[in-house]
Amino acid sequence: MDRNSKAYNKYVDILKSELMPAMGCTEPIAISYVAAKAKEVLGAMPEEAIVLASGNIIKNVKSVIVPNTGGLKGIEASAAAGIIAGVPDKLLEVISSVSEDQKEQINAYLKENRIQVEFNDSGIVFDLIVTVKAGDNYASVRIINEHTNVVRIEKDGKVLFEKPLNCDDGGGHTEYTMSVEEILDFAKTCNLDDVREVIKRQIEYNDAIAEDGLKNSWGANVGSVILNHYDNSDVRIRAKAKAAAGSDARMSGCELPVVINSGSGNQGITVSVPVLEFAKELNSTEEELYRALVLSNLLGLHQKAGIGRLSAYCGAVSAGCAAGAGIAYLQHEDDRTIKHVIVNCLAITSGIICDGAKPSCAAKIASSIDAAFLALDMAKENQQFRDGEGIVKKGIENTITSVSKLGKDGMRETDKEILKIMIEN
Repeated sequence: MDRNSKAYNKYVDILKSELMPAMGCTEPIAISYVAAKAKEVLGAMPEEAIVLASGNIIKNVKSVIVPNTGGLKGIEASAAAGIIAGVPDKLLEVISSVSEDQKEQINAYLKENRIQVEFNDSGIVFDLIVTVKAGDNYASVRIINEHTNVVRIEKDGKVLFEKPLNCDDGGGHTEYTMSVEEILDFAKTCNLDDVREVIKRQIEYNDAIAEDGLKNSWGANVGSVILNHYDNSDVRIRAKAKAAAGSDARMSGCELPVVINSGSGNQGITVSVPVLEFAKELNSTEEELYRALVLSNLLGLHQKAGIGRLSAYCGAVSAGCAAGAGIAYLQHEDDRTIKHVIVNCLAITSGIICDGAKPSCAAKIASSIDAAFLALDMAKENQQFRDGEGIVKKGIENTITSVSKLGKDGMRETDKEILKIMIEN
């Protein structure tokens, strides 16, 4: 691909903007970020706060520990952490530096019941507004669709910043026009110096949290269970165990950062850690590894673009498919095989639901990676699921589109029912 072309620079920009570092599950951290931003605009310590959150945000914050809070969970804890200790310029690492004194202040702030949580029924899947008040003054900050996408800032009745929402109700990445053919071309030909920094950071961060997930007790310890009960001399076992372990750690409050994909740390771990483990096993060159990760990251982003950041469709599925494609690249498979890996994998696991962020995400990641291995084995033997068989369509782009419709439109009612079940007593 021509380095001076619009398409080339588009993919460089996508990787640089999407592969952000984040500490903790990204939805609670987004709340911390917006709360910290609102406090900054207010210019004073808030006496109270109102968090207006859409259903999918509520779903993904309910069951995960907010890092650097001493084990606290929930929307109120996320907002309090941002108010007390947040540094908004750090974006999704907004609460990466919290002192012991600040942890005590977060707890004290929560005990005074200063934070009110309300359901945001705007029709936008990812919609968050935090309003903070001190005396007669207030400040309000709103994000939609993406975790740091501020669309409105208001203070004391005056709009300080506003931009068009420019969104569909599913929060899809309408600004991205990608294709598997272009992604393959870019991954094979790009100048690695253009993407080296973001890929290198992903390798370092995501491998570190995966290792921590195996060494220490986090969540349901899915990774450790896999290694204890299966042959860990098999690279496939190690690959899925490490990815699961990384998820368990970040879901349970580990204070190590992750480089995300499609707004998700779990997806960032899934597209990268299995590829890293295979590269070690295969003694791949640094160039082969970097190109495989460029491929897996962009394929993960492409699959999620039509679904949106949040839905009832488990993002580990698309990330697992992308990892399978990256592993196929490391094994020097051709483009046809790589495409069949994605289609086969989507046909196998597209029914996995997202019922919020929590320890069982680690097991769903393991299942998705297992499906990627089966999809790869099938593709190597010229076995594939074909047009008309369920949601599979003729051509990879048509299959990705059909899965996007399933995840974004078809599972709307499923999403509502999941949330209803989760918040029932």
